[in-house]
Amino acid sequence: MEIKSVILRHVKMELLNPFTTSVGTEVDKDFILVEIKSKSGLSGWAESVSIMEPIYNEETVKTNWHIMSDHLIPSLFAADIHHPDDVSEAFRTIRGNFNAKAALEGAVWDLYARENGIPLSKALGGVKDRIEVGVSVGIQNSEMAMLKQIEGYIKEGYKRIKVKIKPGWDVQILKAIRTQFPDIQLMADANCAYTLNDIEHLKKLEEFNLTMIEQPLEHDDIIDHAKLQSQLQTPICLDESIHTFEDARKAIELGSCKIINLKIGRVGGLTESRKIHDLCEANNIPMWCGGMLEAGIGRAHNIAVTTLSNFTLPGDTAPSSHYWKQDIIDPEVTMEDGYIIVPEKPGIGFEPNRSKIEDVTLFSKTFLNK
Repeated sequence: MEIKSVILRHVKMELLNPFTTSVGTEVDKDFILVEIKSKSGLSGWAESVSIMEPIYNEETVKTNWHIMSDHLIPSLFAADIHHPDDVSEAFRTIRGNFNAKAALEGAVWDLYARENGIPLSKALGGVKDRIEVGVSVGIQNSEMAMLKQIEGYIKEGYKRIKVKIKPGWDVQILKAIRTQFPDIQLMADANCAYTLNDIEHLKKLEEFNLTMIEQPLEHDDIIDHAKLQSQLQTPICLDESIHTFEDARKAIELGSCKIINLKIGRVGGLTESRKIHDLCEANNIPMWCGGMLEAGIGRAHNIAVTTLSNFTLPGDTAPSSHYWKQDIIDPEVTMEDGYIIVPEKPGIGFEPNRSKIEDVTLFSKTFLNK
């Protein structure tokens, strides 16, 4: 694999609807789109999932641009890349910056699959030809608005409903949801909004037969989550706490969770994602793929990784039309009866639409491999 150039594009896309969690509200999405061109004439594509403010993790669009431009791209050009797994090794001396690493590595994975004429899902070892789709529902202005939105998603066929919760928007809203929809697969995502002082309060959520409670405690914690899990029957799912294989190993050994949400950008790429997948599968820890409001290219990467065998729970990879008036890929990601069909074309299986990408690009920079 001979890399000719890397193109970074700062892209801004407006969300169809504002999305509110316990840490803030997003009305549009700035992100970095990565294109890596090889001397074969093909391109591989990926997205960085970082946003403009460091409220999910410490990375932002600006820090990603700096780290990719000044450190990761030079390391990539200096390395001898035969397989995408070689990329994480090339980046090993640069600590953290997982979103930035994942974006470049993801583009190499797409390029590798395209050059070998196989779908990215098959390159990763995926076994599914379709994936189950869940949906994430942000905090709403009222209970009525929440129930109406969930009713619509159920009619559309989503296999699982995830609702964002926080203190003051938890017991009552979950009770209302369960009363109206007693049989749906329901989970609650706390985005780190609670502490161990809330154990008795969180025990009140047990009656709602939740599939899981996602990341109730601090973003970097696995110790207190183990204490909390020992007090709850409902499975805890870790998200923000898991950045590496080692994080996952320690969390499993401590009993910090019974489920893991994997986000490719959060763990530094698809190579680390596969390692974490294999670890969880060996330890009977179910997984699902979380979402970061990705546009179509990032969404395609999520589809591919979800085809791995231990992704047994519906993820947050909703179709393009759920988030965007117009996506930047052809065809757009669609869903039928709660499933997305895994594309069979080489690479991510969807073609980036350069005209649409140009329309939403604020600026770009090309790095040549000399």
